[in-house]
Amino acid sequence: MKLGIVGLPNVGKSTLFNSLTKAGAESANYPFCTIDPNIGIVPVPDERLQVLGKLYDSEKIVPAAIEFVDIAGLVKGASKGEGLGNQFLSNIREVDAIVHVVRCFEDSNIIHVDGSIDPLRDIETINLELIFSDMEILDRRIGKVGKGAARDKDMAKEADLLKRLKAHLEEGKLAIGYETEDDDEEAILKGYNLLTYKPVIYAANVKEDDLMDDGVNNSEVAKVREFAKNEGSEVFVICAQIEQEIAELDEDEKKMFLEDLGLSESGLEKLIRASYKLLGLISYLTAGPQETRAWTITKGTKAPGAAGKIHTDFERGFIRAEVVNYENLVECGSYNAAKDKGLVRSEGKEYIVQDGDVILFRFNV
Repeated sequence: MKLGIVGLPNVGKSTLFNSLTKAGAESANYPFCTIDPNIGIVPVPDERLQVLGKLYDSEKIVPAAIEFVDIAGLVKGASKGEGLGNQFLSNIREVDAIVHVVRCFEDSNIIHVDGSIDPLRDIETINLELIFSDMEILDRRIGKVGKGAARDKDMAKEADLLKRLKAHLEEGKLAIGYETEDDDEEAILKGYNLLTYKPVIYAANVKEDDLMDDGVNNSEVAKVREFAKNEGSEVFVICAQIEQEIAELDEDEKKMFLEDLGLSESGLEKLIRASYKLLGLISYLTAGPQETRAWTITKGTKAPGAAGKIHTDFERGFIRAEVVNYENLVECGSYNAAKDKGLVRSEGKEYIVQDGDVILFRFNV
């Protein structure tokens, strides 16, 4: 899974990136501190892996991973070259979803580029810059398709879609809200990799006091939640400064620190939960003496498709999947004990893999 982090300068974007990835991206109290894109790969916390690793005495444990891309802060007029412009947006065109960091706290010591705290205005500013960037993509495509539209039926259909889609964006609407007329149009639209077609998770950055009640009493967070609800997006509340402190601790210290704050999970865990929910993702597990590993798939994936995540040969030569539920396996204490109790099932090509399935694939190529 790949997530792109966007936001205005000085909203806590790079501080959040640092804490999530421990990558040490530069973060300071002045606009455009981030110039080159920062990229970090983070393991997805999953306690099940440690338990299975011990059960199978695995040599190594491999969690699922998320790649974060942090780009320079955008400002109003970036598409026209204001600030550092929008030259870095190309770095997040390949992401699965966008994490939009919005500032929901007052602090006279930290400059806001627009002089006041207003998350909805900030969201609108960023969305407009993403729209302008997408319109540049559409204009280039219109130039290419237009030439052949008169003599090619497919090109004519695409040209019509481009015209309607551009008009939609010109109204200040996001591509994700555009209703395609059929599956062909949807496939074409997906192929453009438009930024405003990507699902969004809003990271509401608050002060420590507001973190304790998950931003319930923060009026700015309430506005973001209402906006996201209408848009079909996810929201999680975070204190980027606290996350940076947590990032310096080992696992035991981290748990104690969170408990002292009255928190059950870190910002990274909140973000992962929101990401999996938004993108409709789950994890299945494989375990053995050599390796215990988590594999991320889309909810609704059938067994052969899940097998293909490991290797294309597994999908091509799929015979069956031997499946046991994680909870049942741990309760029984071993794979053989679970098998003896009839808890290991043999599933075929139509089986839809569930979160927490521990699977052994049988295949022949």
